[in-house]
Amino acid sequence: MENNVLNTRLDGKTAVVTGAGGVLCSGFARVLARAGAKVALLNRTLENARKVESQILAEGGLAKAYACDVTDREVCMAVADQVKADLGPCDILLNGAGGNNPRASTDKEIYEPGDLEGDTRSFFDLDEAGVSLVFNLNFLGTLLPVQAFARQMVGRPGCNIINISSMNAYRPLTKIPAYSGAKAAVTNFTQWLAVHFAKEGIRVNAIAPGFFSTKQNQALLMNPDGTPTERTRKILAATPMGRFGNSETELAGTLLFLVNNDAAGFITGVCIPVDGGFSAYSGV
Repeated sequence: MENNVLNTRLDGKTAVVTGAGGVLCSGFARVLARAGAKVALLNRTLENARKVESQILAEGGLAKAYACDVTDREVCMAVADQVKADLGPCDILLNGAGGNNPRASTDKEIYEPGDLEGDTRSFFDLDEAGVSLVFNLNFLGTLLPVQAFARQMVGRPGCNIINISSMNAYRPLTKIPAYSGAKAAVTNFTQWLAVHFAKEGIRVNAIAPGFFSTKQNQALLMNPDGTPTERTRKILAATPMGRFGNSETELAGTLLFLVNNDAAGFITGVCIPVDGGFSAYSGV
């Protein structure tokens, strides 16, 4: 994956990536490192962040892994101080930590008579703690790192915050109401932050990945015999380009564009879908 998109160079800048041990965010971290940034890799499980650190170091980049629970304000503040001491003040914050929980999901797409009496997890069975967990991870897990790292950006025009939203922010997907609502909140929060920090010269934007095929989600997308699952058929039928995205190449350009202060210097408060047309398609 070459960093020739708009010739974006980030030499001397410090980039912080939360959820850096995940598939998409580890890719974002490598993109930023290849553009010359010093990358702080924040992840709840330190071991996963260290794997990405090793990959970046092997490529000649500079990165350091940190254990961080993005739902804990004190932890975020402490990690922010350590990152500043190790790599310098944060110039780019990419909020990628997030996820769903089965306790906040329904078993069926559509409620059917009898679901209340059966073993099906219906809307009425959603677990309050599970819903809170999903909201806290996705929304508070974006807000708290901004509180911790944006204070290093204040008074330093040219800094960037990138939030990772989702297709769920445009249209809620079936079965996952808490995750859909939380990602919609992230997109709305992106707009709020963009206005709040505009006079400081801090731009705040978001990326909404569509459906990408990765090693981690292969079991959900493909049957053991190699045929697509029913959910895959629905996804591809609703994606005008008729395929999944490539996580190794097709998110890099959007990220590099948004953090390029020459190319995107007048862009703030937007959420860019990278989705093969999914968010634009009505189904007819």
